[in-house]
Amino acid sequence: MKFRPGARLDPSQVEDVRGSGGGFGLPGGGIAVGGGGLGLIGVLIYVAITLLSGGNGGALGGLDGATVAQQPAGQVLGQECKTGADANAKEDCRIVGDINSIQSYWSSQIRGYTISKTVFFTGQASTGCGPASTDVGPFYCPADKKVYIDLGFFDELRTKFGGSDGPFAQAYVLAHEYGHHVQDLLGLLDRIGNDRQGATSGSVKSELQADCFAGVWMHHAEQTGYITGITQTDLKDALSAAASVGDDRIQSETQGQVNPETWTHGSAAEREHWLTTGYQSGDANKCDTWSAIK
Repeated sequence: MKFRPGARLDPSQVEDVRGSGGGFGLPGGGIAVGGGGLGLIGVLIYVAITLLSGGNGGALGGLDGATVAQQPAGQVLGQECKTGADANAKEDCRIVGDINSIQSYWSSQIRGYTISKTVFFTGQASTGCGPASTDVGPFYCPADKKVYIDLGFFDELRTKFGGSDGPFAQAYVLAHEYGHHVQDLLGLLDRIGNDRQGATSGSVKSELQADCFAGVWMHHAEQTGYITGITQTDLKDALSAAASVGDDRIQSETQGQVNPETWTHGSAAEREHWLTTGYQSGDANKCDTWSAIK
């Protein structure tokens, strides 16, 4: 995938607080919804439960961060990320472009869509859902309606989970988190309730639907005016990332056994299935995991 060189990027959709020291502020309200596994791993942070790893602690280790330049927080993106040509040259700018494309699509589909900012942080951050560290992985906080990510996570996607960290795999991670924002706007996150673990739990249904929504955006990505030249390799990269953070694969590698009763994001096969469903159909109405998973 590439970005159209003349596409105009909107860095205002990102808050860059890397290097600011983060700091754990006072806990806020709400539940942080992880992008199932990597950014998808995103981890649902339910109170004190790290859902991604089935309750055995964070699945990700310390991540590093700044990639475009070592400058004070918030002073880089607006200067460096202006066009699609910048997105093709710099990873941070590419992430900005991904976010712009994702939100451009959903803005055209949902009446009253509100822009959700993505926060780039390093180490730790204060959020509307309470304090968070990089151990949590990328996640969406419905309390402040923002996506949070330490960009070092993409390295973890490849080195710890064995998934692709290619450009389209990274875009999938972000699209999954924005799938949670779409769910929030449509009132679907409320359906999780206290049903947080198990192969047919509300948590799994929510995560798989976010995967499907990510696939829907992928189907329409080139129509948003930002991205062009999506290849089969790009699609394979996205599927690789999704499968690598399936609950069964993570449990098998970290615990040596698989326990569906503690799943929070769905199996590798399910994640691939729902991402593919969204991509092939391009129709969010095909993403009704709430009815399909029994």
